[in-house]
Amino acid sequence: CFVPDKLVQAQVSIGAANGSFALQECLNDGVLAANTIVQNLGFKPEASAVPQCNAVPEALLQAFWHSPNQYSDKPWRGAKQFVDLQNDVAVSDIYLAVREGFKSVEHIKRYTALGFGTDQGKVGNIVGMAVLAEALDQDIPSTGTTTFRPNYTPVTFGAIAGADIGGTLFDPVRKTAMHPWHQENGALFENVGQWHRPWYYPRLLNGKVETMHQAVNRECLATRNSVGMMDASTLGKIEVVGKDASEFLNRIYTNAWKKLGIGCARYGFMLGEDGMVMDDGVTVRLSENRFFMHTTSGGAAPVLGWMEHWLQTEWPELEVYLTSVTDHWATAAVVGPNSRKVVSAAVSGIDFDSEAFPFMTSREGTLDGVPVTVNRISFSGELAYEVNISANYGRMAWVKLMLAGEPYDITPYGTESMHVLRAEKGYVIVGQDTDGSVTPVDLGMNWVVSKAKDFLGRRSLARADCLREGRKQLVGLLTTDPQEVLPEGGQIVNNTDKVIPIAMIGHVTSSYYSACLGRSIAMAVVKGGHSRIGETVYIALTDGRMIPAEIGSSVFYDPKGERQDV
Repeated sequence: CFVPDKLVQAQVSIGAANGSFALQECLNDGVLAANTIVQNLGFKPEASAVPQCNAVPEALLQAFWHSPNQYSDKPWRGAKQFVDLQNDVAVSDIYLAVREGFKSVEHIKRYTALGFGTDQGKVGNIVGMAVLAEALDQDIPSTGTTTFRPNYTPVTFGAIAGADIGGTLFDPVRKTAMHPWHQENGALFENVGQWHRPWYYPRLLNGKVETMHQAVNRECLATRNSVGMMDASTLGKIEVVGKDASEFLNRIYTNAWKKLGIGCARYGFMLGEDGMVMDDGVTVRLSENRFFMHTTSGGAAPVLGWMEHWLQTEWPELEVYLTSVTDHWATAAVVGPNSRKVVSAAVSGIDFDSEAFPFMTSREGTLDGVPVTVNRISFSGELAYEVNISANYGRMAWVKLMLAGEPYDITPYGTESMHVLRAEKGYVIVGQDTDGSVTPVDLGMNWVVSKAKDFLGRRSLARADCLREGRKQLVGLLTTDPQEVLPEGGQIVNNTDKVIPIAMIGHVTSSYYSACLGRSIAMAVVKGGHSRIGETVYIALTDGRMIPAEIGSSVFYDPKGERQDV
């Protein structure tokens, strides 16, 4: 076995931890260690006799792989004596490998699968190497060890915490073109993938810095009542170009794309081959054979890789070219009832009249002489415009829009307010309200799934498991106490019976306090949730309380969508 070598802290190893397995050896280790510790503390150890015991027969110590049998002179024959319990590697397997001509410990590993398991040899490899050394008639150091891979060696909590301990370690830092402005204006940041995104913008309130909840409430109310602006540059952006671009999107997305008009936008879901939601976003058709796709911030690279895989290995006959342009564009989302006034004051060359520039369309103009693409799309349910400009001019555009919004008390808002605004409208975030086991039907978004065409994942949606009753489905939750904000991840149960084990029927996916509605709101996935509207369920808290909440629609604000269509 391995024994401790260089000590890195004040410690001493005795007994089995020090390679002493016989009882007498353990007793000797203990007395020696005690005397050493006493001396290191500056005292004189008292004379003490080492207890004596009867020695364990050497034959018993060897019995692990030398169990007596009639073939004792041929260890590879007779009863199986297992060394690696994960892969059923026996002593006879190691001897067989040697008889086959293998001598390197790495070759033995691959011949027998010794140490291939999740323990990476921590349980059986040392014994296996000892057996190999005996079979080769050499000592264990000459035989050598296999390569131990994680997690054979423990991983520190510091390594797991990574970027959250004040440094970024090996993870690159990505910042938008507007990042210096956010810093200068007091934004606090959170990590979204590798991006440092503004979290919220605390201000002084009665001589004290706002708490996050105070700042978020202010940002949300300002956006709903007048106008707010968010840095949306981190959204994944992929150009899809080629004569087969529309056919390709038709296969990738669940809904139809061939008839989308030029200058129009459409929301779409991507599914994995298992039929589960993988990513979502709005894609704009810039010309007949050119599309501008948005993905989630963390999904840009995986989605690009996913699409390249299908183009290169499954549909090579399609003439389509993909280009990642996430870093090429800076994006400012101007949101709220006065957003049209702000954007029209800053951007030239576009008719912002509602009929000339309707919802889910795109127009091109200029901002201070620099070309911009303005998309009228909304992730808040408000009248909103996303202004896209070359990243080199990102800060300039942001400042110009802020100046144009001063008459309306324009308010920058961060990701926390963005989450509240979208949750009020019941808009899902892939990876938060989905977990790899949710279909569009589970989300109540059947409307985004075409019944007239094929697409990736469609066949899997017809599997019995995807059609069974009792699947977890997205619903809204309203707590009986409107001031009680449920913890995200909170487990949902049917009653207050605390007999263990409690049957869990779902969990909270998103939960916030809505200043606009004056109460808490939450989204959750609940077994059979769509058929349980109006019922009361309970959320189990770690302090033992059971919080009652009523199941309802996941759309809490402006259910008819009238505010974004003005």
